[in-house]
Amino acid sequence: MSPAIIALASNLKQSQQTVSVAESASAGLISAALLAAPGASAYFGGGSVIYSLKSRKILLGMRSQDVAGLAPMTEAMAMRFAQKTRQHLKTTWAVAELGAAGPTGVSYGYPAGTSVIAVDGPNPCSVTINTNSNIREDNMWAFMQAAIDLLTEAIG
Repeated sequence: MSPAIIALASNLKQSQQTVSVAESASAGLISAALLAAPGASAYFGGGSVIYSLKSRKILLGMRSQDVAGLAPMTEAMAMRFAQKTRQHLKTTWAVAELGAAGPTGVSYGYPAGTSVIAVDGPNPCSVTINTNSNIREDNMWAFMQAAIDLLTEAIG
């Protein structure tokens, strides 16, 4: 386990804050990273892999009106998913990741290796990353690391 995960977990536990996750292209790696630290039950409120429209509706209660007017795979869209996740699981923080792991891009124009990640909570923030790679597994790990880094930055 990386020192960054250990430090993040320790910070969450010491500050008695909680986090939830909704992830798409990272396929559970963000949740797995957060759960790898001993004592994760003190801060991990839950997570879901929202890879399909059906899973988004069922797991997050996401409705079309919740994302009306938002372009797909944008930081604003990821933030809406983070907000819904945080509200749904009643956590201090929520991380949402939407991306194209590869080997191809997505139908609305983003290439493989692109991900939008948002953190909702006391200090909301978001980021768009592009690995410039179409190697699916490498991208999934990169998306996870970017999400952990963004959450760490948001918490301070």
